[in-house]
Amino acid sequence: MVKMTFTLDDETVAALRQASERLNKPQSVIVREAIREYGARAGRLNEEERRRMLRSIDAVLRQPSTRPVAAVDRELRDLRDARRRGGRRST
Repeated sequence: MVKMTFTLDDETVAALRQASERLNKPQSVIVREAIREYGARAGRLNEEERRRMLRSIDAVLRQPSTRPVAAVDRELRDLRDARRRGGRRST
């Protein structure tokens, strides 16, 4: 283990001490567990971000198509054929 020093505000210190007493665990254990949980959540979308992204997707899906279905089908078919041959740059 590595010993580190941090500066915390009074409110955070009070919350840490209260959690330590309530859970009957050392403050260092509370801090380690909190950081581990925070790390597991970091990078994930919160509920507001998730809903905003879903609204954006819904807005895009509501817009009318700008290309004929036949053109899209033809492009998809060409892409699939190119992948089977090893890519568009392959001969």
